Amino acid sequence: MAYSLLVFLLALAGGFSIMSIEMLGGRIMAPFFGSSIYVWGSIITVFMVALSIGYLLGGQLSLKNPSLRKFGALFLFCGVAVLPMIWVDQPLMNWVFMAVEDVRYGSLIAATGLFFLPTVAMGIISPYAVRLLVHSTHRSGSVAGKLYFVSTAGSAAGVLMTSFYFVLWFEMDTILLLLAGVLGACGVIALIGASIIGEQAAPPEAR
Repeated sequence: MAYSLLVFLLALAGGFSIMSIEMLGGRIMAPFFGSSIYVWGSIITVFMVALSIGYLLGGQLSLKNPSLRKFGALFLFCGVAVLPMIWVDQPLMNWVFMAVEDVRYGSLIAATGLFFLPTVAMGIISPYAVRLLVHSTHRSGSVAGKLYFVSTAGSAAGVLMTSFYFVLWFEMDTILLLLAGVLGACGVIALIGASIIGEQAAPPEAR
């Protein structure tokens, strides 16, 4: 029970972080590229492509001895992957803005440089979490449904909290730093949980 609850909570945090960063994308890019439909189209496209690749990678990685410790390491990597956005966003967007005249392609290139890698990493979370919770194939659909419900609920919370509150309370860099900290803390919690609960609590190979 504790094992499943921990995985669900980690998936919730992952979904929250993904959508929080996506909502921040428009504010980060607006000073250089504006907030037109082209800019939001670029942001959404980059996130969708990156997440699709992350889902694919997560499914493949989950086949190779999945464990709560590896899941924790994934969260630590996600936290680290978010940090460069704090320091390279202005130089990158300024360079792209000067080099690419068309705002459509400029915003697409800038969004790819800023958001692609961390979003791919966070996309791995959900399919990997499904594998950690699946005990047998006849329950896989139910487990996946519950997991994606929790992850999507976290995403909705991330959108609401970021758009209604975070952008009013904090600077962009502060929010990104907090999100990186949340992801890193989730990684530490997963590693501690693996030590306390024991990896033997992880589900066996689905059969």
